[in-house]
Amino acid sequence: MDTGFRERLIAEGILFQTGVDGVWGRSGVFERIHDGIEQAITRAGLDQQAEVMRFPPAMAQAVFEKSGYMKNFPQLAGTVHCFCGDERAHRTLLGQIERGEDWLQDQQPADLVLTPAACYPVYPIVAKRGVLADDGHVVDVASYCFRHEPSLEPTRFQMFRMREYVRIGTAEQVIAFRETWMERGQAFVAALELPFELEVANDPFFGRGGKLMAEAQRAQALKFELLIPVNDGLEATACLSFNYHMTYFADTWGIKTADGEQAQTACVGFGMERLVLALMRHHGFDIAAWPAGVRDTLELG
Repeated sequence: MDTGFRERLIAEGILFQTGVDGVWGRSGVFERIHDGIEQAITRAGLDQQAEVMRFPPAMAQAVFEKSGYMKNFPQLAGTVHCFCGDERAHRTLLGQIERGEDWLQDQQPADLVLTPAACYPVYPIVAKRGVLADDGHVVDVASYCFRHEPSLEPTRFQMFRMREYVRIGTAEQVIAFRETWMERGQAFVAALELPFELEVANDPFFGRGGKLMAEAQRAQALKFELLIPVNDGLEATACLSFNYHMTYFADTWGIKTADGEQAQTACVGFGMERLVLALMRHHGFDIAAWPAGVRDTLELG
């Protein structure tokens, strides 16, 4: 694997190594670009009249379990554990650390898991409110997310930020939403003067049964990804995704439309770190040297 781009990011002080592949520190320049993308996404969705929700990188274990994530993506999930012992157990723990022994065996679940996708906490909140209004609901949501896939690819963060617009409503409302955002997503990336292609895609479902689910997802065109070349010598990277969940989350949480039918959902997701890296890959590390149109789009001066 060619890691030239990764090494340049480190050498330029854009990313800071932490000792774990896929867990990076970010520089001020990186964050400045990230904030510009955030604001541009907000402007692109102003007409959606979306409810804003922001979540931490952890969610309730019970909600996570009900979502069904472990059925499909157990290889990506992360749980939160903590020390729950007394002073004696603490002394034992310290001795294990000093001797280089395994000290994690007595850690207890904290009833938390690391959030796998920004939209997951949204559905139970909306469900608790009762039947949807006639025009359904739109949520502007963001969160740090975790997926356990350590890699030398600079675009494959284990902890990363995801920004989404989520549509909940009738089939017609949801399908129209996704079509609109597929057009807007392409226009958004074109305004950043980045090369891209839009393709039917599938999620990384686990195991032999997962292959059948991935094939079905592709056959029904439930997921599209906007791909941008970023990494050296690898296929283009998915930086935006456009997902049609049909009634999956509504079935899970019991969300009904105004006429009593099962609701449907869709979302558009922006991979924030990947978009920053795509901009740096194609326009360089010096923001002042970027094309004027890109700087204007992101209001970077």
